[in-house]
Amino acid sequence: MRNFIHNNKGDLIMIAFFIAMCIALCFVNLRPEVQLQPGSKERAVVLEVDNSGIMQQGILMAGGQKLKIKILSGEYTGETFDAYNQLRSQMELDKLFQPGDKILASVFHGAKPGVSVINAQDHYRIGWTFFLFALFGILLIVFGGITGLKALISFVFSCLVVWNIMVPLCLKGFNPILISMLTVTILSAAIIYIVAGINPKGHAAFSGTILGVTASSLMAMVFTGIFHLNGAVMPYSQALYYSGYAHLNLPQIYIGAISLAASGAVMDLAMDVAAGMHEVVTHRPDISRKSLIASGMRIGRSVVGTMTTTLLLAYSGGYLTLMMTFAAEGTKPVDFINNPYVASEVVKTIIGSFGLVLVAPFTALMGGVFLPGKQRNV
Repeated sequence: MRNFIHNNKGDLIMIAFFIAMCIALCFVNLRPEVQLQPGSKERAVVLEVDNSGIMQQGILMAGGQKLKIKILSGEYTGETFDAYNQLRSQMELDKLFQPGDKILASVFHGAKPGVSVINAQDHYRIGWTFFLFALFGILLIVFGGITGLKALISFVFSCLVVWNIMVPLCLKGFNPILISMLTVTILSAAIIYIVAGINPKGHAAFSGTILGVTASSLMAMVFTGIFHLNGAVMPYSQALYYSGYAHLNLPQIYIGAISLAASGAVMDLAMDVAAGMHEVVTHRPDISRKSLIASGMRIGRSVVGTMTTTLLLAYSGGYLTLMMTFAAEGTKPVDFINNPYVASEVVKTIIGSFGLVLVAPFTALMGGVFLPGKQRNV
């Protein structure tokens, strides 16, 4: 154990630091104050179901289910309530409950068991969410060891930064483009340095990532205007406006989303190039700066093709049903390409791919700055 601590002292210090940062972020509350509805959301189990109030309208359903449920959490634990599940003829939101289902129920203050009818909100998914995350974490640590643990911590840190810092600041009206760039900078530094360590390899990967994402953001700012995209194609953007945030700039939020979405793949490619250059310097410490940069360029060419395709497939999976709908209706390419939803995904995919293409030479140049002559002492 003593040898393990001595050999991994730097990694353990980094892990402890980011665990402390994650704990601190849990207590950060920058979200705007809202008037919450009185009551609480509790876990419950469905005991009985009455479907007599459901009306079938083609493939859609209207009306609602009458339920008898038992509360499993909170001050009403063990109490039985009548509940109602409203169906709105919206397939993406409607759900049908069966006896034995675990659900999330909205219980208002002063509700009386056996008298009050409460709202059956949705299926309860928190338990399975934690189980899936725990399974992912265990697999990551078993396979990656201490590196897997660092990757898991960086994953949690990224979630907390986006939810507790980026989202609230955007809601408060700060420039979404600047906030997204700040977020990407923080996350890139955290993820790269916690995994690679604070060394010339990490410096090269970090600087290449920031240059690549910055280039993508600048191109997104230009082409969002050229394509006349207003950002309203993003999910729930109209609902956000109706929630009292009509002052928000949706095109800027869309540009910020492009930067954030592309940063992961850009970071991955930057690390690939920096790691390859690190190996070159390790085996050829006498290599010239020019030759090292040329090696970085060749490494970048080898991986940029597959990474670009990976980004295309990742984005395509998000709008597969949209493509199927156009194909089913026999939509012509001229209509398909000019559709705002398709145009927004085209811009997102190609701009993100531009960042991937540019990050390879950027990282190679930065590797030429940070790696030669210094790597021998790391």
